[in-house]
Amino acid sequence: MSDETIIQQTQHAFLVAWGHFATEMGLIQAIKGIKLKQKKYRHEPQTKVLEFLVATLAGLKQLQEISLAAHPLDKDQAVAEAWGQSGWADYTGVSRTLSGLSWAEVHEIVQALEQVSQPFLQAELAVLRSRRQRLRLDGDLTGLPVSNTSQTYPNAAFGHMADDIRLGYQAAVVSVESVTYRRLWLSVAHHPGDTVACTQAEALVLAAEARMGLRPWRRTEWLRQRIQMVQAAMLPTKQRFQKQHQAVSVVQTRFLEAQQQTQQRAQLLADLTQTYQAQQRPERPTSRLAQARRRWQAAEQRCQRREQVWQKMQTKLAKTEAQLAQRQLELGQLQRRLERFEQDNRTNPDPLIIEFRLDAGFGTYENLALLIELGYDIYTKPHNHKIGRYLKSQVNPQTPWTRVGDNAEMIAWPRLRLKRCPYPLDVALERFYTGKTRKHSVLLHFGTDRVTQDLPAWFNRYNGRQLIEAGIKESKQVFQLHRLKVRAEPAIYLQECFVIFAANFIRWATQWLRLHVVPTENGLDVAQLGVKRQVQVAAHVSAQVIRDSDGWLLKFSEQSAFAGKVLRLPSGSYPPPSTHVFLTFVPFFNESYLIAQPLR
Repeated sequence: MSDETIIQQTQHAFLVAWGHFATEMGLIQAIKGIKLKQKKYRHEPQTKVLEFLVATLAGLKQLQEISLAAHPLDKDQAVAEAWGQSGWADYTGVSRTLSGLSWAEVHEIVQALEQVSQPFLQAELAVLRSRRQRLRLDGDLTGLPVSNTSQTYPNAAFGHMADDIRLGYQAAVVSVESVTYRRLWLSVAHHPGDTVACTQAEALVLAAEARMGLRPWRRTEWLRQRIQMVQAAMLPTKQRFQKQHQAVSVVQTRFLEAQQQTQQRAQLLADLTQTYQAQQRPERPTSRLAQARRRWQAAEQRCQRREQVWQKMQTKLAKTEAQLAQRQLELGQLQRRLERFEQDNRTNPDPLIIEFRLDAGFGTYENLALLIELGYDIYTKPHNHKIGRYLKSQVNPQTPWTRVGDNAEMIAWPRLRLKRCPYPLDVALERFYTGKTRKHSVLLHFGTDRVTQDLPAWFNRYNGRQLIEAGIKESKQVFQLHRLKVRAEPAIYLQECFVIFAANFIRWATQWLRLHVVPTENGLDVAQLGVKRQVQVAAHVSAQVIRDSDGWLLKFSEQSAFAGKVLRLPSGSYPPPSTHVFLTFVPFFNESYLIAQPLR
């Protein structure tokens, strides 16, 4: 080694490597360039934001582990320098900085994350397009529960989370299926816990389009046909409204006449009663007074009958008027949607075929119609369970079923017209067995794939949603998204964004290392280390960091999980020429963590 060699110790080896990649992609410069309205004492607020991101990459369960873990992150000088910082702050300072962030500042941080991510996302989208592959998007809503008795989480609400009613928040996420990385996150949106999936379908789509800068061709012809259908359906409603309005006017006139006659006869009865009382005359059955009383009673009954008829017809008229107003509102919304979609098509010279997979929570008929009009091919399940009962009534013991899985069979109907859906859908009834119990489910599809001719492919395509379900599981079990480390709502949203960014970041860093690492004897193959293993093992392994004029080299100790391996980091525009790193790893994990897994 030369005299200029610098040797340091770290307990978080891969955090050092990731710091170099963060510099290379411009992440550190982007975060440091954000203006935060907080005072600097020993550390800048931007440094503490970066520290929170590094803690997310390390999969820390609690914020206090920054300072109180067995190997505190804030004591690791090598990691701090790899991330371009002079040092890390205590976790209490990080907590204060996060609590003081405004919504505007958090949105600016998230925008910086998106800007540095955009080249990687666009490169992957270009790969898909060069292979003429359609884009496959998955959307979902995942709960982030807190203690049901907590009163310190702002705007938390009770809602369905993991088959239970819990207090907390909902995160709406969208991912894209990737050739290189298998899955990349596109967006995350923060909502109260009582948010339901059926209200978020359009927001998911628009968020994904904004992130990708791509969209399919809007199906304006289908939308025009729907508008014509609504207009045709309005015509009998208008005619019925006009007839009912005229009838109500006639009945109202008759009621007012009866009411006036009743008042006149009541006055005559009162006058005769007064006269008879003054003359002390008895009321006999055939007397004028008795006749006047009977005529008043008849008029009173007639008035009541006509009032009842008038009120009943008013109720019908109000109902028809509400139906007409609802159809007019729907028609106005559809016409404005058509104008917007026509403008979208005029500014979309290179539309794509994009597929969207959603679970039953999003599968309302209105959402299906909207996604169809937006131009998407759809794989989903119906929100309404009644269609399952209807389809089961259409089969009998002789109906042929197609096996699509080990314990699943399907039967399908192409281009089926459902009562409340304006467009025909491919519909399949699925039955499967769990032990001795047989269950049924319904699949819906709209698009160019002839799914009814290949039911196993349809079954597998929809179940490809396990990709986003695995991503949600990863975000919670690896990056600890379900453990909210802060209580200020802007900071909670920042944690959500940091988690999906971290999942992408490690995949990009792995690919970067695989393609650009300097070949060395006994080099470590980072591509064989899955995200979980990198976060839970490699980011918490001790190492010796050696820097010299040649660059950074990672050398693993004989006592580590990577014994005898080395990793020379690619040189670039990051840390100046006193940079070459050796990491000597010391094992702290069980053997179960040492099995190489494919990148997922």
